[in-house]
Amino acid sequence: MPPISRAGTGRRRHGPLTAALCALGLLAGLTGCAHVEPTDRRGTRQAGAPHQAAPVPTGTWAGAGGRVRTAESVLQIVAHPDDDLYFINPETAQSLRSGRPLTTVYLTSGESDGVNAPRRQVPGAAAPARKPGDRGDKAVYAEARQNGIRAAYAEMATGDRATPWKRTVLHTAGGGRAELDTLEGHPHIRLVWDLLHEAGTLTGDRPHSLYGLWKGETSRLGSQLTSAGPVTRGFHVTRGALVDTLVGHLRRFRPTQIRMQDPTPGRLDRGGAYADHQDHFAGARFVQEALARYGDEAARGRVPHFTVATYLGYFNGGLPPVLGRRTAENKLRTLDTYAWTDRAERPCAFAAGCGDLKMVPRRQHHGWSHGIRHTGGDSVSWLRAGADGALWAYGVLDGRIAVRHRPPGAHARWSAPVLLPDKGIDPTLTAVGLPDGRTALLGTRTVTEDGPGGYRREVGWTVQRPGGAGAGSPAGFGPWHSLGTPEPGDLAGLSDISAPAAAVTPDGTVTAVVRTSRHQLAARVRQPDGTWLPWRALGGTGVHGDPAAAVDGGGRLFVFGATARTVLAWTRPAAGGPLSGPSATGLPAVTGPLTVRRDGHDAVRLHMRAPGSGHVLTARIGAAGLGTPGGPVRPARVADLGGAAGYGPVAVTRLPDGRTLLAARAENGDLQTAVVDERQDTAGGAPRAETVAARVRWSRTGFLCAGAPAGVSGPRDGDADLAVAGLDGHLYWARTGGSGTVGWSRA
Repeated sequence: MPPISRAGTGRRRHGPLTAALCALGLLAGLTGCAHVEPTDRRGTRQAGAPHQAAPVPTGTWAGAGGRVRTAESVLQIVAHPDDDLYFINPETAQSLRSGRPLTTVYLTSGESDGVNAPRRQVPGAAAPARKPGDRGDKAVYAEARQNGIRAAYAEMATGDRATPWKRTVLHTAGGGRAELDTLEGHPHIRLVWDLLHEAGTLTGDRPHSLYGLWKGETSRLGSQLTSAGPVTRGFHVTRGALVDTLVGHLRRFRPTQIRMQDPTPGRLDRGGAYADHQDHFAGARFVQEALARYGDEAARGRVPHFTVATYLGYFNGGLPPVLGRRTAENKLRTLDTYAWTDRAERPCAFAAGCGDLKMVPRRQHHGWSHGIRHTGGDSVSWLRAGADGALWAYGVLDGRIAVRHRPPGAHARWSAPVLLPDKGIDPTLTAVGLPDGRTALLGTRTVTEDGPGGYRREVGWTVQRPGGAGAGSPAGFGPWHSLGTPEPGDLAGLSDISAPAAAVTPDGTVTAVVRTSRHQLAARVRQPDGTWLPWRALGGTGVHGDPAAAVDGGGRLFVFGATARTVLAWTRPAAGGPLSGPSATGLPAVTGPLTVRRDGHDAVRLHMRAPGSGHVLTARIGAAGLGTPGGPVRPARVADLGGAAGYGPVAVTRLPDGRTLLAARAENGDLQTAVVDERQDTAGGAPRAETVAARVRWSRTGFLCAGAPAGVSGPRDGDADLAVAGLDGHLYWARTGGSGTVGWSRA
């Protein structure tokens, strides 16, 4: 098993972490605990880096109507130089190509041991390996990493890595100094270097670090300057000063979307080591504290509303590859530029060097170069419809639940978002209908105001009050009701729970299911009389991401969780009783998140993504086809519906004529849609998957999305409503009409 690189840390290889992840099955599946080469559908290695293209609208679903134009401003905050390239890209490149403002903040200098060289010599590498006794120069290495980042951003934005930058000093709101870089000719593209000292170890005890500062093990964290930067005098920050600094960045750049690293990555089952770099999640927790303050300003209208996206870190490299060949190759090319892999052919004009040579050779990038996974914002159930055609959209703005309402009528307009009062709501929100017609919203909430000792995530819900279905106001929903958490505490699992999946059976029983830091599922049930039972462990091994749940037409509950190798299932009969499982589905490795919907009296239908291509897959699953322990499994027929090599969940809407409207993110970050007839695609004697994919027509919208789309069936024959949030924080909506839409409009 080849060693796996560790982005954003001084020690680029970590054998025990890799071994532990493999033991969990989280570096297995299609990756086989090795890197993945980009291939075409026949498995042939593809050479050469294709050009990156901007999103272009095509096809009938992209619009009748004018081109959608958005006005977003994105702020990315990461711990180390390169965390954005590994874990947020290709979305970084998508924003750069959009022409909209993008600012990336690097909290630490990523100075490591100061030696800018591979850990060991590799045949064919352009840079010599470090020699025993090399002492290094942290300021010089930090400068080299900055040079690599600037080259990578310039190349993504302009095609020319040599495009110059203007480097200036920024006095921060926390009393320190940062470096502000602006790409010449592109004043909307900026890099901010907060120049703080990094931990220098993934899991080691380093009190003088972001995590030490967050926990209170040190009262001040020092700076690490670079050898050629404009900031020439060192400084220290306290815990409060760092939060002030981040709030100052938010006020200065006024983002409509904030991208950050996962604040709750969990621990490994074996040994309890962090599953991500301590700088990654500690930095993200400081961002959460800043957002709690800044969200109050946004909620009062002093600054723009904003959405938040969080991204999986090191775990991403061990899961099945998400990105299609072209997108993965583009991402890998950017990493090559950052790592200065062509050092022998391209001299450098800077004394410190032009990139991070610890990332040489090229194959160390694999795994992370082929993946991107959000750890929040992937719900596809946030749009609800009334029998009269009224619509309600539920999202999260400024850390609060946002309710939007559209009355029935062809010329009705969407209301402005109304924010519910509870704070700290995480991005993923699940909406379910109760038997009495009301809507319940389930999600997770992060509690930060109690300081490090009280930091926690909890599952919770809020329910519409009787008569509040059309109110579209805070009075329409009750207060946030905490359901607690199956995690014993932050120190035990770093508060690592997934967003809840939820389903309601015909008798009114509500079941909420989450993945825990042990990579298993746990459920909490609300009985028809309103009583919530305690959390109950459901088991499973190696489950990752968010679970999915649905009820078939006969009232049977299905719950699914994906591992790196397959999909596991849990069921509960219509007559009630506890969930049983996990059962084998026989499905191959997939990427998600999973989407599951009712499909007839005795089955549900899953939608997911194919590893390595991003194609949309579908399979019909019934209880009779699930395996029992030690028993046979009848694998469901999986149909490949094609798609533009995208990633993320698939919104699924059943049309009145029996066909299905699919909506999902495309490789370029915009929305793609298709109408398919899945009944014939997964029936006995169905055509081959390649044939199905070839005849499905996918169309594009042409604007970048935040989170996942959602759809509902409309009140008229053949109609459906589709909505998605833009990066500008606004809701975008379209209604189908015959063969296409009546045009996208901003709510």
